[in-house]
Amino acid sequence: MQRRRFAVVVNPTSGRGAGRRMGARATARLAAAGHDVVDLTSQTPAEAEDRARSLVHDVDALVVVGGDGLVNLGVNVVAGTGTPLGVVAAGTGNDVADSLGLPVSRPEQAADVVLAGHVREVDAVRRTDDDHRTPRWYAGVLCGGFDAIVNERANGWVWPRGRMRYNLAIARELPVFRPLPYRLELDGEPWVTEAMLVAVANGRSYGGGMRVTPDARMDDGLLDVLVVGPLSVPALARVFPKVFRGEHTSHPAVTIRRARRVRLETAGVVAYADGERFGPLPVEVEVVPSALRVLAPPGA
Repeated sequence: MQRRRFAVVVNPTSGRGAGRRMGARATARLAAAGHDVVDLTSQTPAEAEDRARSLVHDVDALVVVGGDGLVNLGVNVVAGTGTPLGVVAAGTGNDVADSLGLPVSRPEQAADVVLAGHVREVDAVRRTDDDHRTPRWYAGVLCGGFDAIVNERANGWVWPRGRMRYNLAIARELPVFRPLPYRLELDGEPWVTEAMLVAVANGRSYGGGMRVTPDARMDDGLLDVLVVGPLSVPALARVFPKVFRGEHTSHPAVTIRRARRVRLETAGVVAYADGERFGPLPVEVEVVPSALRVLAPPGA
């Protein structure tokens, strides 16, 4: 057996503290198999990302233990490098892991996927209008409408924790929300519209199982762009729960188009990607085929 070296980053607060326990169990599994484990868990995500970047070319894989936010950290470290990403899904929302067919809340099984070493190449999404030398990436879904406003509201609260905070933010924003004017460009083609909810998706779900673009594939070289047009508050309240089942797509206010490059613009909205703050609109992103190598079960 060839001895391998794994860098591991754990979010101990993921899943209301489950991340710490699952991280210990997954790390023990990797070490028990006779491999070297380098623990890069840090005081802050930025510190963990810096440490992971410094080792990304010197390890056989970067393994992240947490929810979509930590997966996003891992994607930003390994995208385009060729170093595989292993995911031990331990968060409240594990949408990227779900889209990839990875075990959720099962750390030993997730560690076994890492040990098996089967690599799946999938697309990742890169921000192209950023002046930073290091581009920002995401793997799942970027939201830039009502959903993003709810995220921004929820993240401003310290209580409650978990999904309840998101549900309360929906209750706070829904009665006062009105359609916003958007200017989109899909592969250079302009699209001017009003919308309640906008998502630019590589994966199929976000928010802990909301199947916003149920037919999206992470290896087709395309982004699924969802736009929900103007709706009354009662109508939006009826449509929104259907997103969890992917049953909203037949509604006449819902449009899904596909493109490789998307620009999204409106005033006063901060976009979120993989549940993390991505930045104020406008943003422009492009899909990069096979930019991400993920350790996944064969046939996932």
